[in-house]
Amino acid sequence: MTSYRELLQQVKAEIEEIDAPDALALLGSDEPPLLLDVRERDEWEEGHLPRAVHVPRGSLESRIEQAVPDRDRPIVVYCAVGARSAFAARALGELGYGSVVSLAGGFTEWKRSGYPFELPRALDADKRARYSRHLLIPEVGEAGQLKLLDSSVLLLGAGGLGSPAALYLAAAGVGRIGIIDPDVVDASNLQRQVLHTTASLGEPKVLSAQKTLEGLNPDVRVIPYQERLDTGNADRILADGWDVIIDGADNFPTRYLVNDASVWHDIPVVHGSIFRFHGQVTVFKPGDGPCYRCLFPEPPPPELAPSCAEGGVLGVLPGIIGSLQANEALKLLLGIGEPLIGRSLLFEALEGSFTEIKLRRDPDCPVCGERPSITEYIDYVEFCMGGAGGHATARVAS
Repeated sequence: MTSYRELLQQVKAEIEEIDAPDALALLGSDEPPLLLDVRERDEWEEGHLPRAVHVPRGSLESRIEQAVPDRDRPIVVYCAVGARSAFAARALGELGYGSVVSLAGGFTEWKRSGYPFELPRALDADKRARYSRHLLIPEVGEAGQLKLLDSSVLLLGAGGLGSPAALYLAAAGVGRIGIIDPDVVDASNLQRQVLHTTASLGEPKVLSAQKTLEGLNPDVRVIPYQERLDTGNADRILADGWDVIIDGADNFPTRYLVNDASVWHDIPVVHGSIFRFHGQVTVFKPGDGPCYRCLFPEPPPPELAPSCAEGGVLGVLPGIIGSLQANEALKLLLGIGEPLIGRSLLFEALEGSFTEIKLRRDPDCPVCGERPSITEYIDYVEFCMGGAGGHATARVAS
């Protein structure tokens, strides 16, 4: 019979090993290899090599293709002392990875040499259970969930669009959610504004929303702003530090104000709008794609742009559009996928159809253009009441 020691010696004879000084030199090169840690989670949480990818040895064969899809990339695999990594290196070779070496002496020798390592933040057991479905997704994982918990989103409105967006952002674990809304809960809101209940009637929307969201997820801190966004408070509120703004405003003065403020504060905006059976979503990211003014230099006259209070809205529609806004916000926070920058997604509820149109940036835009003419806040109410000579048309890419 072959002993474990004999088997390990046999495996080491079949693979290539590298010592800690040579590994450090490789990591400092122009094309550093990928570091693969095959220890168990408790070992990983006690420290690991900088920028290492963690795939425990017991699940290596089943998970490595998702974690490291490029089989030609050089890999340095390590464990505690160099035994498990030797077996892992052989297994990777059998799976078609062409340039794999094992770190002799493993993490123990690396630390003994005084080389740098990281003590990672980690989710506790309760958070791992709550966000378990996120942790299974390679594009999110533990690092992405920690990023969400460190993120902050500001919602304009706790109404039809803000309600579903806020609920899904809170459920996803976005750590700080700000909500701006001056209104109180009215009976007419309950047909679509799912943050609120009959028991909330007469209560400020921001406080009703805070109660719901913090009850849904205690990891989330809700910051209520029971005020209307205007030129007097915009800088103060945006200076509180927000990664993304979700625009659920139902009036043109606020839309133009948040657009200008977001450009000057360099904060991306996920814009949504709804009317009767129609909705649309797009992303305005300063310096990358158009802003709201690029598409609508002037607001339409009031008779051509009735509000939902005047024209109505199907109750489920804001749930669809607000959920899409939350989806775009999560993509921006995680840095994954293709956000709707320079694209507008239109939804028609009666047909159940989606249409995408491409949008272009206006180089002559008065706010984000090459020579901006608007560099400070204006009277947005007066602008929207008298600034338009005709119906505004979006600039569509040809």
